[in-house]
Amino acid sequence: MGLLERFFKPSWGVHPDDHKRPAADVPLRTLPLPERLYVPLQQHVGGPARPVVLAGQKVLKGQLLAEAQGNISAPVHAPTSGRVLAIGEVTAPHPSGLAQLAITLASDGDERWLEREPVADPFALAPEEIARLTAAAGVVGLGGATFPAAVKFNLGRRLKVSTLIVNGGECEPYLSSDDAVMRVRAAEVVDGLRIVMHAIGAANALVGIEDNKPEAIAAMRAAAAPFGDVAIRPVPARYPMGSDKQLIQVLTGKEVPADARAAEVGVLVHNVSTCAAVHRALRRGEALVERIVTVNGGAVRAPGNLLAPIGARVADLLAFAGLAAEPARLILGGPMMGTLLPHANVPLVKGASGVLAFDAREAARPAAGPCIRCGSCTVACPMGLLPLEMASRIRAGDLAGATGFGLSDCISCGCCAWVCPSHIPLVQYFSHARGELAAGERARLRNEATRRLVEQRGERLARDAREKAAAAAKRKAERDAAKAKAAAATESAAASSAAVSAKAVSP
Repeated sequence: MGLLERFFKPSWGVHPDDHKRPAADVPLRTLPLPERLYVPLQQHVGGPARPVVLAGQKVLKGQLLAEAQGNISAPVHAPTSGRVLAIGEVTAPHPSGLAQLAITLASDGDERWLEREPVADPFALAPEEIARLTAAAGVVGLGGATFPAAVKFNLGRRLKVSTLIVNGGECEPYLSSDDAVMRVRAAEVVDGLRIVMHAIGAANALVGIEDNKPEAIAAMRAAAAPFGDVAIRPVPARYPMGSDKQLIQVLTGKEVPADARAAEVGVLVHNVSTCAAVHRALRRGEALVERIVTVNGGAVRAPGNLLAPIGARVADLLAFAGLAAEPARLILGGPMMGTLLPHANVPLVKGASGVLAFDAREAARPAAGPCIRCGSCTVACPMGLLPLEMASRIRAGDLAGATGFGLSDCISCGCCAWVCPSHIPLVQYFSHARGELAAGERARLRNEATRRLVEQRGERLARDAREKAAAAAKRKAERDAAKAKAAAATESAAASSAAVSAKAVSP
């Protein structure tokens, strides 16, 4: 344990019951291949992928289904071999239950891979080539952020980061998918993070793992032992230790300023599962088509971690793990920052680290009461904000006042709501306020655009009027000049005629 971890005991955050075991200790299982997979085109931050296949087309596992669009986007690939049934709408992993575009595959059961092109020595490649291959494999942040990994590589190289921080915190209760990755694939994680170091030009790597994962810490230390530039650093088990800014502060002592990126203080953060995916993309030539997912909760009969293809339905995972009771609540991700699901017919996406099926006891929510100004939320906030002040201003409709108290710096971790003795849904207050502010900003931009259009139309009409007046003046001048010329010609002709007549009558 390093000096920072030995002497720095974070006062922020909360320490809820982690509920990680027995799921974390069950051997990794593989989900039987479903007959159909539903692969969403939007599984990442940025623009959705654009389909490059047609309904009825046969595809191989790992084959490109949809290509990236724009600078920040990621492709999606076939999680199995089979036939494209349709390109249409499926339920999005969102509480609204709205639809999103997806490609439906019918599996042929053969799991035939597209011909792969592994790289024997990734460290012989230029950093730009590593970024290109990572992007082509569709690798995104698997800790939940789903930011395209290659974009972060390029950012880190451009800002000349010196330290890669690998996030193995996994502080969310119930989840243990990263724990399973580090236990089962520790060598892949270490190799992948060293490839990332080469891609971004970092001199060393710090792997932060919460100290409630002793098996993962031991496995990672054994895998990292031959490499002096990789250090495994246990950190206190405290939520939200897995948040980038908090992990950076604990491991390096550096504080990332508000509205700044981690790379601007010389570090870059990647998740352990992302590093394992980078290893497979380079060493095996495999696109990101599957991931390890925790299936847990009181309604699950056999909780544990499953290796599942992207596009499998939540219902498929629950059917395999078994249900001991009808779920009272379904969550994709963790209970603190995960996504509430409308039903189980929702496809698994790249950023889904867990599927939680809560029974009635776990899903029970006490009724909210009035704020008693105890200050517990202020003590728990990992960002040093004043949640009670922000909430009071939001209730009063003073969104500008809430912004002045740092609303934009809130990471929606839920610590404030967790410790609130009145059970006030503070995170919902803040999400609502940010939504209202975003809507107001969009309205402001629309009004500005409309005003510019009106001004441009006025300028265009005024310009047209000036041009018409100038053209009319020019035509008048031309007519006047023509009349003057004609008059002069007539006068000259008359003068000439008079002169001729005078000469004719002269003696």
